[in-house]
Amino acid sequence: MKAAQGFACALACLLTVSVFGQTRVYQEGKLPNDSRLGELRHLNNYFPFAVPDSTEKWEARRDQLRMRLKVALGLWPEPAKTPLNAKIYGKTVRDGFTIEKVYFESFPGHFVSGLLFRPEAGDGKRPAVLTPHGHGGRMQDHGDKIGSLIDNGDEKYENSGRFPKLARCAQLARMGCVTFIYDMEGYVDSLQIPMEVSHRLNDRRPDLESPARWGFFSAQAEMRMQSIMGVQTWNSIRALDFLQSLPDVDDKRIGITGGSGGGTQTILLGALDARPIVSFPQGMVSTSMQGGCPCENCSLLRVDTGNVELTALFAPRPIAMTGANDWTKEIQTKGYPELQQLYKMVGDQDDVFCVSYLNFGHNYNYVTRRHMYHWFNKYLGLGLDEPIVEQDWKPLTKEEYTVWDDEHPAPEAGVPHEVKLLRAIDQDSNRQIAKALRSAENKVEALQGLHGEALKAVVGRGLSSADEISREKVGKMERDGYLEFTDILRYGPGKEELPVASFFPTKTKWTGTVVVWADGDGKSGMYGDDGKPNREVATLLDAGVSVIGADLYYQGEFLADGKSLESQRLATTTSRKIPAYTYGYNDSLFVQRVHDLLTLISFVANDEHGTKNVVLVGANGAGPIAATARAIAGEAVQTAIVDTQGFRFGAITQYGDVNFLPGAIKYGDLPGILALNAPHRLIIVGEEIPAFTKAIYDAADARVKAAKSIYDAF
Repeated sequence: MKAAQGFACALACLLTVSVFGQTRVYQEGKLPNDSRLGELRHLNNYFPFAVPDSTEKWEARRDQLRMRLKVALGLWPEPAKTPLNAKIYGKTVRDGFTIEKVYFESFPGHFVSGLLFRPEAGDGKRPAVLTPHGHGGRMQDHGDKIGSLIDNGDEKYENSGRFPKLARCAQLARMGCVTFIYDMEGYVDSLQIPMEVSHRLNDRRPDLESPARWGFFSAQAEMRMQSIMGVQTWNSIRALDFLQSLPDVDDKRIGITGGSGGGTQTILLGALDARPIVSFPQGMVSTSMQGGCPCENCSLLRVDTGNVELTALFAPRPIAMTGANDWTKEIQTKGYPELQQLYKMVGDQDDVFCVSYLNFGHNYNYVTRRHMYHWFNKYLGLGLDEPIVEQDWKPLTKEEYTVWDDEHPAPEAGVPHEVKLLRAIDQDSNRQIAKALRSAENKVEALQGLHGEALKAVVGRGLSSADEISREKVGKMERDGYLEFTDILRYGPGKEELPVASFFPTKTKWTGTVVVWADGDGKSGMYGDDGKPNREVATLLDAGVSVIGADLYYQGEFLADGKSLESQRLATTTSRKIPAYTYGYNDSLFVQRVHDLLTLISFVANDEHGTKNVVLVGANGAGPIAATARAIAGEAVQTAIVDTQGFRFGAITQYGDVNFLPGAIKYGDLPGILALNAPHRLIIVGEEIPAFTKAIYDAADARVKAAKSIYDAF
């Protein structure tokens, strides 16, 4: 028995100490059993909706998701609602309704174009319907296929059935609804951001990646939360503004419906805007494929959520959809029952409806449109006899549907406009934030309300409770003047685990202070070349302070070959090099390392030995990670010592960079994150105190100082 114990002890020492001062926790060649090391999530995964078990929990989740949507889509803070400068002209008359050409400015110099359908007869205010068209454009033409579609039952009429997007607008107008169909970016008359960029971009554009000149899908744009999806969503919000401004529209009776990519816009607009009272998002409410086009994806959007849950944000307002033989084919058993469960809890289960037609492919066809007409008839209070039967009508000529002409010339387009637009959006965001901070009585609270809420949405996690973290003891070694421990920390909800090393003083009585050491080299950064604690750690131990560090994700023992990661993994579901295909479904490596540091801080704060004081150190490239974790952890960390090494997110030009962080530039770059540490004690190493950081600390009457080195900071 003693021999066996002796062998186990020797084995423990063998497993926890190796040459070059790198303390191992796992056996050589073994990686942490961490879920994050598996396949990255992507748009073709399974996205179930788990309904919370109480209204209170749902409301908390709802509010969290809405904030995330605002941040992800570049709408936090909301852009300035500049004058629309709307133009309505070129009326065309059909039996029972009229069509007019429309354009307005969603941003100054950036135009939204479309067609306005109005009932021909009647006075007073009318209900209105906004209809984002989806892929194929508002002028989608089935052409020669219309005969087979009629034979199959998809369509009924040869004329209007050829143009299914306009067919629903015409019928809604005949039903008494003012209906606006507007161009998605890149379609028909919306050519300022061309199709090749807004929907078909396949690769990087090196000439549009610099801090001085950037385009969509670049690291610079993503770090400002600028995306085609965000611009289209803002276009949708401004389209609601346009409808609401019309004298013949009853703004208390507005509906929204779109199919495919327009269904995605319907989901997002319904989640963010309270004005639509009824919705019919078609073809995208699914636990399967979430939207294959770049215009349907943006960073942060679907991390730990999916289209069904985002659709649920419309509750308790009435919503309906249909399923087809596409990615929605399982909606009756995966998605719809959960929506019914939620509606039963927060409102009326009858206010959500879904029926599937698996004999049809992906569509918004005559059969599906019939359900939409009845749904809107009921919830917009149209009072029409049912069944409502869609009627045929003569298609528009090119002259009748084209917005731009000699009197209304097409605006500037292409790369010059793209660059100008993104810079204007950036400048507007900076003005909005600066104005809010300038006018605030309490600048710290204002900063937390803007930058702080955004950072919480980007990080998506706070400190953990004690029951979410478990510890597996691996090794304990008595050293000269200290004990050295190796452990595995597990974060249960995420199925994550960290290899941890820690030191406890024995020569000097423990003071109750624990230093959490975050290092660019992981836990090995706490050691010198001789395998002993480095100068800073040794000094702390002599002062009676314990020190703990870990290999954060893809540091140290997370690396099979031992080589530092030069770029982060990207989703490979598609060969198209679009950042949202990775970061729309997965946290960035930077965020995951912040998660790990929060796990470590939570463990220390809840330690059974009764930690009195937590000091967080960010060294050797981990300063920005530590600053971000401290901004989230707040007063749980009494002092933070951050070696910035002069780093700025604004210098990053590749979205595969290991320090890439969506939204970082928009919310003040590293000085903004450092400012979010206020009013808690902060020591900055590696540069003078940034002016913005100092201004916030001064406003808080709080303590921030600079030090020449981490050693000097102690």
